[in-house]
Order: sequence, then C-alpha cells, then structure tokens
Amino acid sequence: MDTANETSPSDSGVFTNVELAYFATQRLGRLATARPDGALQNSPVGFRVNADTGTIDIHGFRLAKSLKYRNVADNGRAAFVVDDIASVDPWRVRCIEIRAHAEALEVDGTPLIRLHPKQIISFGLDEDREAHEMTFHSRVIS
Repeated sequence: MDTANETSPSDSGVFTNVELAYFATQRLGRLATARPDGALQNSPVGFRVNADTGTIDIHGFRLAKSLKYRNVADNGRAAFVVDDIASVDPWRVRCIEIRAHAEALEVDGTPLIRLHPKQIISFGLDEDREAHEMTFHSRVIS
C-alpha cells in the first residue's frame, strides 16, 4: 500500500485514508480517562468518526451519568484505542491509539464525548508482516 496514504491526512485533515478505512471496519474501542484523584478508568465504547469536525464522537446509554463523562468534564483528558487481531498465524495485530483533548457536551440534546486528537499512533493497518517487523507511525496534531 502507498505509504503516503498512511502518513498524509485525508480530506478530514486529521485522519489518514488508511486510518479511516480501518475505523470503518471496527465498532468498539476503549476510552481511558482519569478521575479527579488521578485513578484511571478504561471503558469499552462505541464510536464514530466525525469527518466534519475531525474528531471521534462517543455516544452511549446514560452517558451523561457515567464516570467517563464526568472525568472528561472534570479534566478534558482522554486516550482512545481501537485494535484487533488480523491473524493468529502469523500473529498480526492492528491498532490506532489517539491521545486527545476531550469534551463532555450535548449535541442536539444528546450527550457525547468528543475527542480532539493531539497525537495519533498506529501500526499494522496497511502491513501484512510479522508483528515484530511492523512500522509504528506517530504524529502530533496541531
């Protein structure tokens, strides 16, 4: 696959075409937030890529009453991971990690957590290689 697609932002301005294609195949990610006392929380969540804002939007049942929503409202910090195992023989994993500024907000009366990527780290999305031979891609988003 063309390496430029891996490292060059798509029309969304934030995510590459390879990242967008991978996100489209996944339904579940893990959202990590920090409580006011510094304790960490990690929750499985559904998500969607918001191409208009270049963000990840997280919705959920009773989201506004959840600890993750309160944590984000308190400190605006979050990390988000989407990963899977593409093959077990040979072992091959794929992953996107997003370190983000996060907002707890309501859009059209619906609570959501909006992640504004500050750093994106990915591997295995466009490579068909042994896990230890994969290239890690990391970039800071301004």
